[in-house]
Amino acid sequence: MAPPIDNGPDLVDEADPGPIRGLFRSLANLLATAIGIAQTRLELLSTELQEEVHRAAEILVWTIVALLAALIGLFMLALVIIFIFWDTHRIVASISVTGALMLIAVMAALVLRAKIRSRPRLFDATLTELAKDRAALMHRRS
Repeated sequence: MAPPIDNGPDLVDEADPGPIRGLFRSLANLLATAIGIAQTRLELLSTELQEEVHRAAEILVWTIVALLAALIGLFMLALVIIFIFWDTHRIVASISVTGALMLIAVMAALVLRAKIRSRPRLFDATLTELAKDRAALMHRRS
């Protein structure tokens, strides 16, 4: 039996991963990190979208309250004008009810205005986190 032929050093050494395997491992880690960051940002975006839908529904409810109170107030004002020609006690009662309903309409409108003005920027937390990620990557490059 002939001795085995020695072709020189083994090109693929299992103990030493070499630069190619290290590069692929680094790329895989980079891809896994990027996917993890993207998943976190998408979850944050989803949460913010749910909050915005909740705010929009709340604004819609207050808008309906304001409109209904204003409409009832206008109806009562019309009744007051009709009651002007009747006994004086009915007029005071009609004006009181109309005033109360109009006060509710004004309060609902003020709450609505405050809700609209105080709402945060759409996707504010997501944009802030993306800006932090960008700054961290820019800092890492330099």
